[in-house]
Amino acid sequence: MIGAAYLADAGFEAVLAEELALAGRSIAAWHGRLALSPEPPHPAIWALEVWTTPQELPAPSVKAAADALRAIQRNWALYAALHHRRAALIEARLPPVKARPLRFPEPAPTGHLGAWTLLAPDRLLASPTKTSPFVNGAVQFLEDKEGPPSRAYLKLWEALTRAGRWPGPGETCLDLGASPGGWSWALAQLGARVIAVDKAPLDPAVAALPNVEQRLESAFGLDPREMPPVEWLFSDVICYPARLLALVRRWLEAGRARHFCCTIKFQGETDHTAMAEFAAIPGARLFHGAHNKHEVMFLRLGEAEA
Repeated sequence: MIGAAYLADAGFEAVLAEELALAGRSIAAWHGRLALSPEPPHPAIWALEVWTTPQELPAPSVKAAADALRAIQRNWALYAALHHRRAALIEARLPPVKARPLRFPEPAPTGHLGAWTLLAPDRLLASPTKTSPFVNGAVQFLEDKEGPPSRAYLKLWEALTRAGRWPGPGETCLDLGASPGGWSWALAQLGARVIAVDKAPLDPAVAALPNVEQRLESAFGLDPREMPPVEWLFSDVICYPARLLALVRRWLEAGRARHFCCTIKFQGETDHTAMAEFAAIPGARLFHGAHNKHEVMFLRLGEAEA
């Protein structure tokens, strides 16, 4: 019996397996990037989504498979690991699910969506519920090919979309480790005031934006007790997790930032201990998104917005 299924991002199957083992969850089998576990579902940072109510169903024919899914609910997203042609034929008999790219800051979809896959030509796995509103847990955006100096803005968009909250006009954002300015550009487009801190300069086009202030100094050299309060603290700085954790704790203790959105970056092995320390911060939320590399996003919204 399958109690839960965890969909890993491509290339991060081993990291997800490590996390599940630490949580006392075993993996009975892998189906492509989908880890099948006999135990009940458990939150998993390294899973793009968790299938929380999986059930195996007979699929003796294409029509029978589609009818079985439609008898449970309307909207289903296919994870096609094997038997692609047969899966496509079944999918064609289901109501279409439009996984269109979002135009940020468009909110995440709110409609109910299940997930299914063919384990064998005559057997499918279907979960009426899952933890992500996106097809296979991966949000897609209408990208800007001209404005930002890097593609790092996509993981920021994903984090804020998942949070359901983003800066707006009149709010001040502190962007630590800002160069070349992908995040500063994205925040400026929202109308927020951005203080970009980095020893390296911003891309000239970003630095020229009227609501961006550039400070050429170390993000770690700032004393939060000497800084005016900000609504948001952002960090995509390259450093070891322990150093970022100390920075976040310093700003939390000073009470100078209401909301936090930071990238925890790993060099070499994944530091699960550091992740647990971040997760222990009250109000913290950690996840590996579809636009992340070997890194995890740390989100913490202030009490008034939680």
